[in-house]
Order: sequence, then structure tokens, then C-alpha cells
Amino acid sequence: MPKYDYLIDESCEGERLDKGLALLTGEDLSRSFLQKLIKENKVLVNNRPQKSSYILKIDDNIEFETGECTIPEIVPEDMKLDILYEDDDVIVVNKPKGMVVHPAPGHYSGTLVNGLMYHCRDSLSGINGVLRPGIVHRIDKDTTGSVIACKNDIAHEAIAEQLKQHNISRRYRAIVEGVLKNDEYVIDKPIGRDQNDRKRMSCSSRNGKRAVTHVKVLARSNEYTYIECRLETGRTHQIRVHMADMGHPILGDEVYGRKKSRFKTDGQCLHAYILGFIHPTSGEYIETTAPLPGYFQDLLVKLSLIQ
Repeated sequence: MPKYDYLIDESCEGERLDKGLALLTGEDLSRSFLQKLIKENKVLVNNRPQKSSYILKIDDNIEFETGECTIPEIVPEDMKLDILYEDDDVIVVNKPKGMVVHPAPGHYSGTLVNGLMYHCRDSLSGINGVLRPGIVHRIDKDTTGSVIACKNDIAHEAIAEQLKQHNISRRYRAIVEGVLKNDEYVIDKPIGRDQNDRKRMSCSSRNGKRAVTHVKVLARSNEYTYIECRLETGRTHQIRVHMADMGHPILGDEVYGRKKSRFKTDGQCLHAYILGFIHPTSGEYIETTAPLPGYFQDLLVKLSLIQ
């Protein structure tokens, strides 16, 4: 039975209970699911149930359990997928902003997995179980771009090994706050779970693991920089954390940057642009490019980062 225990600090002070919990749990639990738990008096604040409208204070202790982990049937859903590459072994999809990669408590529909199950029918690897069939890696809900899924276990194991050995080419495009002075950077700083905020990752975590990001400047304006980031490792929120640690958070990132973006970005301006891998059957190098989403292109023009 999953248990959650949080001590509120400045990051959630003044938030409603339901919103604060959504911030703390990240993509693990949806806000509607948390509101249901609160309504059922299953969320305790300082050992007492409270309403969703309760305003959080520093040092409030929040505890709750989600109940027995009963996984509902994951239903295939007919949705339009932007497929960049597909054969009998793998499929690469250009994921839109706002789409969660795989189901989790509180949101079991509308995910990339639901769409893949409909499109691929019974041809998805089963290594990661019923919640993540075919999924080898994921990107954040508000990050757009390339995600690879596997149609059989042999392909899955091969791609997973390439990820483990850092042999998959992953290049991201991002717009960051401020102006980077140098043309290239290598950020080599460990990343681990933030000691004070479970939703955030940090470069100062006591249990951080090595993380390396290669950054190349593509264009500059007076207040912003357009960059390409190549992942050498693949830690959670790696690019977002590394850029924020440099003092140049990704535009629209309300977790690691400004609390409220100056532009309507619906999350961080981060896009998984290029994905390259060795095909698990043919041994050939396959590389896909996911076109930048419209909002990203518009911002580049608006911020004078491209003509």
C-alpha cells in the first residue's frame, strides 16, 4: 500500500491542500485523484483530515495512503499519433505537450501508452508490465518530442541496453532565460532527489548520481538564448535541473524557474529534437528528427532568436 509523508516548506506555503499535493507528487498522482482522497478524509494534515481549500502552512505534516494498488484495465484509445519511424520492432512518436507517456494512479487514459496500444494492437513488449507496455524511456508531460517504444521483448532489451550504455543519441532544443556567454558548455554535476521537495531534483542532493549535459548555443537575443542539449546521461529532469543550476532556467519551467511564465508556454520550452539508435535487428543506425512544435517556433520569432 503506497504511503506518502510530506513536511511543508516555503515551496508550498500558502497553496491550497489539493494544489500543494499535486506539486509535491508531480506526475505520480493527478489532482482529481488527490481531491478524491481528500474528500474521503484519507489525507491527514497534522493528524486531522482537511478540505481541499485548506491553506498550507510551513511545517504542516501531510500523510496519506492511496489504498491497495489495484490497476484498472488499460484501454486502447484511437488517437492521432505523429509517427516519425515505425517497423516490426520499434516505433518512434513525436509526443505533444501535455500528454503523459504512461498511465499512473489518477490518470489511466489519454496517455501515449493508450494510443500505442490501439495503433500497435498486441505488438508491444511486456517487460515493463501492463502500465508501460513497450515503453523504454519517457519524457516529461510538458516536454515535447521523440519517444521510442518497442514492439517485442528482444527489441526492448536491446534499446534498454543502449540507453544504459549511453549509446543512444538524444539532442534537445530549448529556450532558456538570460544570455549564455560561451558558445559551448559541458555540465558535469550529479543530480538526485531534492532533500526538501520530493517533486524537484537537485545538483546538491546527498544521493546524486553523475549527470552530464553538453550545451551548444544556437542563437542569442537580449534576454534569452536558444540552445541544443546533448544528453550523455539520462537523469530525471536532467536538462531542466542543469540549466537552472547555471542560472539559466528553461523558459516556462515553473518548477525550476519563474513561478509564472511571462509567456503562455504551458510548461517548459523543451523539445526532444533528435533521437538516434542502433536498430535491434538490422544493426543499422536510425535517426529521427521531431519538428519543433508551433508554439516553440512562434516564440523563437517573437524573441528574435530566428528570423
